[in-house]
Amino acid sequence: MNETVARRLTGIAGIAGIATAAALIVEVPLYFVHSGPPPDRNVLARLLIGIFALAFLMVFVTAFRELVKAADPAREWVGTTAFAAGLVYTTVTLVSSGLEAGAVIAADHPIDPTVAVSGTYVLYGSIGRLMLAVFLTAVGYGISRTRLLPRWTGRSAFVLAGVNLLFVPSLFFGNTPAHFYAANGWGTTALMGAILSYWLLALGISICRSAARGVPAGSPVPRH
Repeated sequence: MNETVARRLTGIAGIAGIATAAALIVEVPLYFVHSGPPPDRNVLARLLIGIFALAFLMVFVTAFRELVKAADPAREWVGTTAFAAGLVYTTVTLVSSGLEAGAVIAADHPIDPTVAVSGTYVLYGSIGRLMLAVFLTAVGYGISRTRLLPRWTGRSAFVLAGVNLLFVPSLFFGNTPAHFYAANGWGTTALMGAILSYWLLALGISICRSAARGVPAGSPVPRH
């Protein structure tokens, strides 16, 4: 991969990361606007924003895989692991969004899909948390081994992966969204989504800065 292509790919990864974060940052607060069952327009709006966020995330994980491969062909399996886990997480969340949207559209009265659609409890919760933990671990390992980005990006990925793992057993703690630690609790879903969004924003900015400095994929960067 020549330097021009590497820089372009780095820029794509950075922009995709920022776009994913921006969409998630807008989406998450919409879950807390209404205390009871939200109106259909609220639910469908936040799901639509989330769908775009997941589309951007697909671009990001694809670009990240290529960056790792370009930086160190021997670590290609790490980029592929991050890609696979990210793609599974995206697919699972898209299925959850579809189930919620379908239930809301079909209902003749406002419903809270985070409670009414039981099929999404584990998809958004334990399954999503585990897939994100695998994704973040692979990203952190890939960054630390290839030196694609500053050291803090890899370390923060490991920390966030550990936090996600802590929420995997939440499926044993009921289905009350108002509870912090539950299958569909606000800590398990909304809080973890918010943390992920800001981490992706910081990561995207870091990637874009490296591209702006003209650092091609695989080149050493300041380790701060």
